[in-house]
Amino acid sequence: MKSLLSFIAVATLLVLSNNCVGQFEKIDSTLKLGKAGYKIFCNNKSTAENEVTIKPVGFDKDAREMKFMVKGRISKTEIDDLNDDGFPDLVVYIFSGKNAEFGTVYGFASDQNKSYVPIMLPDVMLDGKLKEGYKGHDHFMLLQGKLVREFPVYLPDGPTDKPTGGKRIIMYGIVSDPPGNFQFKVMNTYDIKS
Repeated sequence: MKSLLSFIAVATLLVLSNNCVGQFEKIDSTLKLGKAGYKIFCNNKSTAENEVTIKPVGFDKDAREMKFMVKGRISKTEIDDLNDDGFPDLVVYIFSGKNAEFGTVYGFASDQNKSYVPIMLPDVMLDGKLKEGYKGHDHFMLLQGKLVREFPVYLPDGPTDKPTGGKRIIMYGIVSDPPGNFQFKVMNTYDIKS
């Protein structure tokens, strides 16, 4: 019962969060936990592909800036301590597709503020159970060090343009497997019927 109430609270927060997919402005922000964090820049000009620059702030002098391309545009960035090691970790929410309906997350974990390494999010379409009824329209947020993903579920015998299967909520934690290589791992899932 306690986990059911937790998921209902998470679902409510997701609906109320301002993780708006329809707005894609230039990203130029600095996020910090204490004295360390990240400066993120992205023009968000193209619907297909954009360059992202991440610069560590308050890290050791040998920590380097990172530049990479993403398919889609960034909607939002957040910072938290995702692996409970006392150092700041970053998540970048990226949306692609004709109407920016497909979301993913790029994560970055601080290695004791000496450097930072990617955190990989598994593709929901590669999980037979989670992909059932998935057609995008993702919403993401961080909640107490966990990544939460919510999306509407489309039933196979329902209309193709309306989600009639309620919502699916997935909560991810991060694991290091092998050590030094981080990835988001599904910790819990819950389907809320409409």
